[in-house]
Amino acid sequence: MTFRLRAAHSDDLEPLYEMAKLTGGGFTNLPPDRTALGAKLARAATAFARTEDGVCDEQFVLVLENTETGEVRGTCQLFTQVGQQWPFYSYRLNTLTQHSQELDRTVRAEMLSLVTDLEGSSEVGGLFLHPNERAGGLGLLLARSRYLFIAMHRARFADRILAELRGIIDERGGSPFWDGVAGRFFGMTFQEADYFNAINGNQFIADLMPKHPVYVAMLSKTARSAIGVPHPSGRAAMRMLENENFAAEGYVDIFDGGPTMTAKTDRVKSIAEAVSGTVDRVDLEKGERALLATGQLSNFRSCYGARHISEDGTISVNSQAADTLGLSAGDTVWSVSR
Repeated sequence: MTFRLRAAHSDDLEPLYEMAKLTGGGFTNLPPDRTALGAKLARAATAFARTEDGVCDEQFVLVLENTETGEVRGTCQLFTQVGQQWPFYSYRLNTLTQHSQELDRTVRAEMLSLVTDLEGSSEVGGLFLHPNERAGGLGLLLARSRYLFIAMHRARFADRILAELRGIIDERGGSPFWDGVAGRFFGMTFQEADYFNAINGNQFIADLMPKHPVYVAMLSKTARSAIGVPHPSGRAAMRMLENENFAAEGYVDIFDGGPTMTAKTDRVKSIAEAVSGTVDRVDLEKGERALLATGQLSNFRSCYGARHISEDGTISVNSQAADTLGLSAGDTVWSVSR
């Protein structure tokens, strides 16, 4: 089977909705709500249609398509500038050190502070792969194609980029972190708050969340143990982010306590190492395994393939990748080593 990533359009609403029902909660960017998903696709269509350069508050939605069946089997999203429609809140884990001369004792206390430090950053998120397709490197195709999209449209993205990883969710669909922190003030379950946030935004956090730091030592053991810890299904994603030069810098999600990874956009490995060139041949029989992409905005598409970069900068690709991407000699292709 051959898969490619492409720009999403309105006809993808139903497969996105079916995948959203499989997420198991805690997946704010892919809510199981047709109206919310339809609004995302409409917003993405506006972003794909804008051709001017410059960073503004936009959202792009990409989908993974089986080219043999036409089925949509995965999705991911890119946000060009978070914190514009409403504040982008995070908890920042800090340490307060105090010393008593009389007792000759130093005490270090960890605290969670509500911050908007990451406002204005770009974000990669909303990555979901159908459970039946979690093999063959398709998750990596989804993840790294986002970075090629950024490289190909660099002027549309900020100089810092973030990725939020889903935190610990228990067997009931609840969040130990939410129950120990925000849930005490909102009178809502994690699932209720998460769904409300996905549909309506997080202004209610600004309205009701206490502004004073939370001392970690005062939280329950289960809440403390969830701070900055990804959901078991997200550990591979965390390793992929680390391989791309993202790092955890003490920021955690205000709902489930999952880690927020950050990086300088131009230092993200797949962006820094991406190269573009003119297609020379489309019948390469043997070459370096690579991720290939072509097309601007709504015509963007990417897949795995083989490449050979000549001394003059032209690129040869294998025939299957050329067919998958619709490449011909003379076209422009971007690529990064797999």
